[in-house]
Amino acid sequence: MITVTIPQKLKGNDLIAIPHKEYEEFSNWRKLMKSFKIYTPTAAEKRIIKRAREDYKKGNYLTIGELKHKLGLKN
Repeated sequence: MITVTIPQKLKGNDLIAIPHKEYEEFSNWRKLMKSFKIYTPTAAEKRIIKRAREDYKKGNYLTIGELKHKLGLKN
């Protein structure tokens, strides 16, 4: 059996022990996630999104089938 001694200064923090392989997978995932950019809409885009949500609540939208019919698409 392995015995681990935890220093007093770490005792108050949340400490989690996981296998090294799982830590490496998590570390690689974190690096991958940092490479993604977070989209921040402009003020104009926020207004457009707000209006679209209001229209959706009122029922002012087309289904895909209705749109295809109006455009004259067969498939």
